[in-house]
Amino acid sequence: MRNTSRRDIPLQELKASQPCELLEFLIDQQVRKSRNAIKSLLAHKQIKVNGKLVTQFDHELKAGDKVSVMKFDQSRKEKKLKGLKIVFEDDEIIVIDKEAGFLSVSTDKEKLRTVYGALNEYVKKKSRNKTDRVFVLHRLDREASGLMVFARNAELQEIFQKNWNNLVKEYIYTAVVDGRPEQEEGTVISWLTENKNYVMMSSPYDNGGLKSVTHYKVIKSTGRYSLLDFDLETKRKNQLRIQMQTIGHSVVGDKKYGASNNPIKRIALHVRELVLKHPVTGEVLEFKSPVPKAMLQLVTVQPKRESSAESDTKEQ
Repeated sequence: MRNTSRRDIPLQELKASQPCELLEFLIDQQVRKSRNAIKSLLAHKQIKVNGKLVTQFDHELKAGDKVSVMKFDQSRKEKKLKGLKIVFEDDEIIVIDKEAGFLSVSTDKEKLRTVYGALNEYVKKKSRNKTDRVFVLHRLDREASGLMVFARNAELQEIFQKNWNNLVKEYIYTAVVDGRPEQEEGTVISWLTENKNYVMMSSPYDNGGLKSVTHYKVIKSTGRYSLLDFDLETKRKNQLRIQMQTIGHSVVGDKKYGASNNPIKRIALHVRELVLKHPVTGEVLEFKSPVPKAMLQLVTVQPKRESSAESDTKEQ
């Protein structure tokens, strides 16, 4: 039988004596002859900090942190979870990066495989206690992608529910919308209700619905499409999507809420940044997820091609 434990053999064991960035620490320790060779270790997932795999060159080390240079790519033994990637986990929380097209949790209408279900299976397989599971803190639309956080016990779930705004410092959505808003920054306020077809309806005045507040900022625009950042003051179902429709700038690909087309075969909505205060340690944790390339390409101006006549003129 093949011995796979060799993958866990550390080539070097180091200890940080003072706070510093991981890359600079590895360079100072001369773990490899060149800077590029050290970056390659990070890229090939051969660096662990306190036993956990780290790939970010700017990871902040604390005094006393143990850094291991591993012999093999550690990601090979990690089973990939369909529809999501785990970006952080400890005994209290799990932070994941969800792909577009996957439900975060099941609904009365749909019982398909969910991120919640996949995480529960993952936790049970890793734990000796088969009753271990994750607890839902919030939802993310199936068509959207990006960062989500789950609790590891019911007590923490309650703490998050009661103190969400104090614990979650930033939760930034990015979306590509049709057209360009007149104001570079703005706030949309409306009252939302849900009809019998599970579609959210928006009213500019209080009609008994839930008051919803969304702040937005234009990051980049081509005129036809614009990339916006959003800070949701309230957290309602489909809030961002329906409110952007009401001001005439639907999220690209969101035909449910007025989009004119679907050029990238998904809704152009992504959670790119999550900053939270750890509910137990109090440490402020920051997570980022790159905006999908397909979304960025919508707001990238393509250079105009010269006609053959123009090209011939320049050559003469």
